[in-house]
Amino acid sequence: MSVSDRSDPEISGVRGILAPVARLDGWLALVFIVLVVTSALRYLERHGLGADGVFVLTGAALLTVAYSLRPLLPTRSWWPTAWVVTVTVLWALLTLAAPSFAWCAVPLGFAVLQVLPFHGALTVVVLMTALVTAAELRIAEGVDPTVIAGPIGIALVTVLVYRALQRESAARQALLDELTDAQHELLQAQHRAGALAERQRLSREIHDSVGQRLASITLLLAATEQDWDRRPDVARDHAGVAAATARDGLAEVRRVVHGLPPVELADDASGEALPSALRRLVDEVAGPNSRPEVSLHVHGEPVPLAADVAGGLLRSARGALANAIEHSGAGRVAVTLTFLPDEVRLDVRDDGRGFDVDAVAGRAADASSAQPGRPGRGRGLQGIVDRAAGLGGRASIESAPGDGTTVSVELPLEAE
Repeated sequence: MSVSDRSDPEISGVRGILAPVARLDGWLALVFIVLVVTSALRYLERHGLGADGVFVLTGAALLTVAYSLRPLLPTRSWWPTAWVVTVTVLWALLTLAAPSFAWCAVPLGFAVLQVLPFHGALTVVVLMTALVTAAELRIAEGVDPTVIAGPIGIALVTVLVYRALQRESAARQALLDELTDAQHELLQAQHRAGALAERQRLSREIHDSVGQRLASITLLLAATEQDWDRRPDVARDHAGVAAATARDGLAEVRRVVHGLPPVELADDASGEALPSALRRLVDEVAGPNSRPEVSLHVHGEPVPLAADVAGGLLRSARGALANAIEHSGAGRVAVTLTFLPDEVRLDVRDDGRGFDVDAVAGRAADASSAQPGRPGRGRGLQGIVDRAAGLGGRASIESAPGDGTTVSVELPLEAE
């Protein structure tokens, strides 16, 4: 049996209403032994050490030993009843022989309340109270009402008070159990939410970092196939760029999985890492096939950015450019990076066909609710919005059919 099992009153066989009181055993034992010894000495002082005295001393010793053995008895369902029967019978015999032992009923009654359930304890206490009253009446001169009312009143109040304590303790324990269950459910919900958030993060980052590179590789390989016979040197160049892009994409996947910023932003002491990375991105998307004309504009004085802020802006730019190239049919795309005193802003504007923002957002929400965390058409733009919110900033998409699209991301210089 485990330690927790021994501490559980229902499992150990101790079902009494005072069982949860951890330090009561020691005080009850001390008071009980003092009263037994005092009652035995009083009897010897009054009656001497005769045959009856030996009986009383022997009974007192047995009662003390029996009472003291209770914490050492095996944890079995039947031992509380056996222990109560033993000590109460010994106490009853002593009380009949020497009424002064009736005082021992007080700590003994508390011990019974600690061991037995309420109805069993109530029965024993009633019998003990009756015996105490009878013993006191036997030595009293006449019928003293206080001898009758006193023990009964004390026993009644004691049992009722501790019955109320038991109910209060049970109610408190029920509340604690409910709180524990609620905490467990909260932890499970947080775990599920964390797992879902991580899946969404991976989906978003892969879509905006690796997805654009894969699109570039696809276009490069298509150009390689077209130039394979007519211009083999150009075809080899395309193949080399595609291989380099694939290597960069593989490295980016590893950094995304580990939550690291893009490698080109690892060292940004001068503040030029993000503008330089955006220039490379613009050069990368200006590939061999007919593509929109992509330009980069940097405004303000570049300042060093936190790695997650710079990484979020770069990946948002990749995602926005990938959407513009794949879906917009634009002739021009302008990427603008603006450094402000307390934030940095990225704008990706194309002159393409545009779209209905509300309609696309609704389709993306439906796809997300059907298959959470799965990227799809419209999820790239929503990923940009989610990423900005996670970094303490904001993102917006402005578009209308025939009016082009502008994706704007504003982030604080230090992520929240």
